[in-house]
Amino acid sequence: MPSDPETGSQAAGPRHVAIIMDGNGRWAQARGRPRLFGHHAGARRVREVVAACPDLGIKYLTIFAFSTENWKRTQAEVAGLMNLFRRYITKEARALAERGVRVRFIGDRVRLDKKLIALMDQLEKLTETNDLINLTIALNYGGRDEVARATRRLAQDVADGTLLPQDVDEETLPRYLDTRVLPDPDLVIRTSGEARISNFLLWQSAYSEYEFIDTLWPDFTAEELARLCASYGGRERRFGAVIA
Repeated sequence: MPSDPETGSQAAGPRHVAIIMDGNGRWAQARGRPRLFGHHAGARRVREVVAACPDLGIKYLTIFAFSTENWKRTQAEVAGLMNLFRRYITKEARALAERGVRVRFIGDRVRLDKKLIALMDQLEKLTETNDLINLTIALNYGGRDEVARATRRLAQDVADGTLLPQDVDEETLPRYLDTRVLPDPDLVIRTSGEARISNFLLWQSAYSEYEFIDTLWPDFTAEELARLCASYGGRERRFGAVIA
């Protein structure tokens, strides 16, 4: 659980871990294989990480699967990724449901194809009563896009008279975000050696702890996740406070 925002204290293990899964393409290219080979390997790694969460005390896991900027990749890679998402949902749905995983998707669905959207809806419905792990998949997601969409909804409520401008504060906007039913992440992990947040959970991660690691996502293991969680547990979270 996070420390007291007023006083700060040593953190216990993270309750909510968010992961920027990076390095699939480079992992594949290093093996002389096409980039999609790496994406398939990365999808298999998700299964292992989800399974490890209960023993590590992780109640919420949020993974960055496809960003609003990823449409700039080649048409072949984008098409391959969309096919991979459809296959993953179809193949993993029953296992996720049986393991007590509740699945949610965040991001703008408008640009996704109807078959994929239908599968996403079905998986959310199938797992909606589960509560062992909350797995959130960010698909066609961007932090700035999320805030823009939330602001439009908020502005519409103001225009409709159901929300007064003077009542808008920093507690208001989160109620319009895709993640409104989730706690903010305690720990954000970025794999592959890149040290940037890539437009991921911009509002929600204001006081998250970060780990930037060199491991490429297909090589990421449950053991490494455990190590990072243990490291997080040794940190002092201050939330802006000064500790005497």
